[in-house]
Amino acid sequence: MAKKTKWKRYEGETFEYSSQLLKKNWARLHRGDREPFPDAAFVKAHAALAPDGDAGDTAAILQDAWRAYHRGDFEDAFLLGGSLGLIGANVANKAANIQATYLEHEHDAKLALFLDVVHRAENLQKAAPDLANGWYLYAQALGRYSQGISVAKALAEGHGGKIKAALERALEIEPKHADAHIALGAFHANVVNKVGGMAARLTFGATREAALEHYEAALKLAPDYAVAHIECANGLAMLFGKAKLGEATQHYEQAAGFAPVDAMEWLDVELAKAEVAD
Repeated sequence: MAKKTKWKRYEGETFEYSSQLLKKNWARLHRGDREPFPDAAFVKAHAALAPDGDAGDTAAILQDAWRAYHRGDFEDAFLLGGSLGLIGANVANKAANIQATYLEHEHDAKLALFLDVVHRAENLQKAAPDLANGWYLYAQALGRYSQGISVAKALAEGHGGKIKAALERALEIEPKHADAHIALGAFHANVVNKVGGMAARLTFGATREAALEHYEAALKLAPDYAVAHIECANGLAMLFGKAKLGEATQHYEQAAGFAPVDAMEWLDVELAKAEVAD
């Protein structure tokens, strides 16, 4: 858990979900990843992942970790989640992925954060293969890591198959996992864009049609979710270029107009606003 450098702080809008507000807003906050609410019942159901002690106390710390995540204190979320062992792996991993994606600009530090998530998620998969986000956050981190070393190199090293399999597993566990649909759409689009339609289909099982199906599924599940529109726009640009520029722009404009409900969504909306302004 030790880190060599201090994490850059999030400086956007603050979102507080104290007391009962976290539970009240949980479904809205987690419409993308379908993470179960971390109450004492959840801790008891996954007692093998939790530290010894009272389930209620563990749940309280886990909820504090998620509050930190949603308000943008990603380092605090990472540390609190990590202090609980594997039962806190998802909040620690999600915080690290957001930190590396949006706030960490040093290349090697960014890749190190993603690899840390990959390894922690692998341990969670072994201990609790029924938790969808153990697979999704692994795939998200490995996908971002792959983009960092180049998609071509990542495919040559076999990361593509691991990402695809993990996302498909997440959707087997939780078919309404919009984030997994988004990521699987991006996988298909990136591979088709990089190696071409025929090679993508034959070698990696990636197709333009599958990319569009997954983007459409995500938008149906979470129509007001900025990242779904952003990734769909990026996919359309990769797959169709100027032919779909107007449609891609519309998705960015929609994303820019959404009211964010937490720090991650604020970062996504601001990204969309910047794209529209350009």
